[in-house]
Amino acid sequence: MSGWLQAEDHLRGFGGFHGGLALALLASAMWAHAPGLELQSVTGRFDRPLGAGFSIDSRLVRAGRTLSVVGAGAQGEKGTAIEASAVFARRGDNAWQPVTPAPPTAPGPEACEVFAIPAEFVPIATSMEIRPVGAARPYAGGPVPELIAWVRLVEDDEAPDVLRFILLMDALAPSYAAVLSTLAVVPTVELTVRPGEGLAGAVSPWVLLRATTLAASPDGWVDEQIDAWGPDGTHLGSAHQLRVVRAV
Repeated sequence: MSGWLQAEDHLRGFGGFHGGLALALLASAMWAHAPGLELQSVTGRFDRPLGAGFSIDSRLVRAGRTLSVVGAGAQGEKGTAIEASAVFARRGDNAWQPVTPAPPTAPGPEACEVFAIPAEFVPIATSMEIRPVGAARPYAGGPVPELIAWVRLVEDDEAPDVLRFILLMDALAPSYAAVLSTLAVVPTVELTVRPGEGLAGAVSPWVLLRATTLAASPDGWVDEQIDAWGPDGTHLGSAHQLRVVRAV
């Protein structure tokens, strides 16, 4: 992937180009260096927001017999905005006992109300359908820093592939926002996405996400875990975010 990419307004998140979409684009560029391998993990460090446009460069860091490491960067008008790395590997033998987290108890998406995010607040939200599970909502001052919701992309009814999955893993508001009662921004500093074995067999566009704040420091650093399941309860993968709370 080369050349200057225009950051269209409808692809923006809160404060800049959507982080999950940017990481998916970087993962796609890195995958070109690892043909025939599967993405095991991709991490992006967000140094500054991406503005009106950016370019992507990628490079092979190490190529082994069964595993390759690739790096990439997104360059905006003010310099490097995102630094990324990814691990690709060949599918191994199915010789080990899998361990996956159990999904939360949740009704199907058709039984949950749509949560409409104003387009002027998060423009890319118009490309997603979000149906929260339970009473927790962002900035509602709830007791638990956790958000659970069904999400899907609205352009079609395709099940998520790996790149769509990376985007969807950044679909929810910060889970820490569930305990806040006043507006604050909680931008991503680092995002790691790890597709699971079950993703390859996904048949539904719906993904059940559970985002949980594992820890939050007094100075605003937030450690967040996100897990994803299909409607049949299959674990599709996980993500980890390092965020920081900033007053508006």
